[in-house]
Amino acid sequence: MNPTNQYKIEKKDISSFTAAVIGGGLAGLSLSILLSKSGYQTILFEKDKYPFHKVCGEYISMESWNFIEKLGLPLSALQLPIIKKLVVSSPDGNVIQSDLDIGGFGISRYFLDNELKKMAVENGVIIYEETKVSDVVFNGDTFKVIYNGGEISSKIVAGCFGKRSNLDVKWKRPFIQRKPGKLNNYIGVKYHTRNIADADTIALHNFKNGYCGFSKIEKDEYCLCYLTTAKNLKTNHNSIREMEKNILYKNPFLQKIFTESEFIFKEPVTISQISFDKKSPVDNHILMLGDAAGLITPLCGNGMSIAFHSAKIAFEKIDLFLQEKTSRQKMEREYSKEWKRNFAKQLRNGRIIQYFFGKETLTNLFIKTIKHFPSFIRQLIKSTHGKDF
Repeated sequence: MNPTNQYKIEKKDISSFTAAVIGGGLAGLSLSILLSKSGYQTILFEKDKYPFHKVCGEYISMESWNFIEKLGLPLSALQLPIIKKLVVSSPDGNVIQSDLDIGGFGISRYFLDNELKKMAVENGVIIYEETKVSDVVFNGDTFKVIYNGGEISSKIVAGCFGKRSNLDVKWKRPFIQRKPGKLNNYIGVKYHTRNIADADTIALHNFKNGYCGFSKIEKDEYCLCYLTTAKNLKTNHNSIREMEKNILYKNPFLQKIFTESEFIFKEPVTISQISFDKKSPVDNHILMLGDAAGLITPLCGNGMSIAFHSAKIAFEKIDLFLQEKTSRQKMEREYSKEWKRNFAKQLRNGRIIQYFFGKETLTNLFIKTIKHFPSFIRQLIKSTHGKDF
């Protein structure tokens, strides 16, 4: 347990909270900031220690810009790359290009999460780093949150623990119980590189059973992040390097990037057992946010915005409940309704689009066909994004 704040915290002072947030990613940090700014005593649990890298494409849709600035992070002053164009290549090297109507910006999770963490601390959030929550028990009015080092009670608990957690397994959430299949047996790999490439363009390069995103982040760095099947890794003796050379290099654009880039990490950041199966936005009376409620396929480039937006929605519902303007049951029902209204269609469209990418022959044919229909391409992009919030 590593408590972080601007003042010394005594054990006796932190046994009871208004809100507990499990997971210190974008959704969890944003929600904790909103809650603490409104005067609610808030604790956040994060299993890692800031700052740290996460597997993430590190591209954020512009729909989140105003929300992030209102939180208190001055994006306009950071000189971030503004991304306005998309390039997509098929495994055989065929290419389509499109302008991005909404567009986005590049920023690393290493920098962004750490800045949000500092903002949370400044606003009074108690943060326990390197702390793993092992269970949450609801007794009808309050929660007991059990972690490595003790337990606390809280009136509200929000689950912001990302793509897959020990709690998902503990609670036997339905998506965990499903057998490995087309939507739930992926691995993610991320590098940071230095390159000479267009700063205003995000590239999506396809290969057999996967795809790789490439775009600029802050300073002079680029994010290189790809998703593929566990089978691809297994057939290459569980060697990431061997898989990259045998499979990713067959796309000429990826071969060029991998062989000509300066790689900043000694080893890539990885994650396994990624699932795009449907999840519930409320489980065991806990409001789920971001990837814990539903993971959009990375090729859509909108997961980070969904994390921020879900925090805004959750805060609005929690705030009404804590002001005793609504019941817990209604809060849960209204949050589920808002989650589905805002994100269910995006997630479904992402799963459909994913079907056409990653399968070598189908992807080659699909890209060769749609390259002649730019309006259709832009409509596909639009279908996986939301509006300013």
